[in-house]
Amino acid sequence: MQSAHPDAELHDTAILDQFTRQAEPFAQRHGYSKDPMLDLMAECAAVQPNQAVFDVACGPGIISCFFAKRAGHVTGLDFVPAMLDRARRYQAEQQVHNVAWRLGSSTNLPFPDSAFDCVVTRFSFHHFLEPLVALREMKRVTKPGGTVLVCDVAPSAATQAAFNHWEILRDPSHTRALTLAEFEALGDSAGLTLRRKENCRLDRDLEELLSGSFPNPGDADRIRALFEADIRSGTDTLGIAARRESGAIHLTYPVVVLAWQKPA
Repeated sequence: MQSAHPDAELHDTAILDQFTRQAEPFAQRHGYSKDPMLDLMAECAAVQPNQAVFDVACGPGIISCFFAKRAGHVTGLDFVPAMLDRARRYQAEQQVHNVAWRLGSSTNLPFPDSAFDCVVTRFSFHHFLEPLVALREMKRVTKPGGTVLVCDVAPSAATQAAFNHWEILRDPSHTRALTLAEFEALGDSAGLTLRRKENCRLDRDLEELLSGSFPNPGDADRIRALFEADIRSGTDTLGIAARRESGAIHLTYPVVVLAWQKPA
């Protein structure tokens, strides 16, 4: 389904701008490519060696190549050509050969119905203008009885507004991070059956995070001020456990992994 959102063209421009510049630093972030979250995703997906996996908004190919070592074949799709270029290089570095790459949009997946055993995505839904459209598309290309898996940040309802505020400052292509309850409701609306949900966390150094982001002029300092105020208050209004460790500001992203089943 092609997006009919009135802001789609403007948002697509922001995505292309941000992730063309983020392609290299994103691929090099140790915390995104080497962490227990990947094993948890694999456990929840329960992919078999003969199955076909589809990675939506695959970015630099970290998830695609991870699943390629466990599945029969993986297809990675992204909207940003620079990300796919980096994914091909990452594939060569990882020495995996059962991965193919496609350029395309999450709201209009270029595949027929029931094409894949498992469809996954990580850290993409907070960039989607129409998350339900994207989830329905993921469901459409999943085989009956197959798995749709989403991994994303998920702030609490109490901290959601503040969380989204600073993340939009950091990355103007960020739209809205959903709560766990909103993700569950999204799955219900898409006609999926929730099979498993897990919580995990991702620790980051703020300056390292900002070095791989491209906020508008002055916004990095605004973010630092928000974090300093949150640390002083001790209230965790940002929902990311902002703190100082060895003189540096650190944060912990709340992350959820949800595995749904498409009805047989």
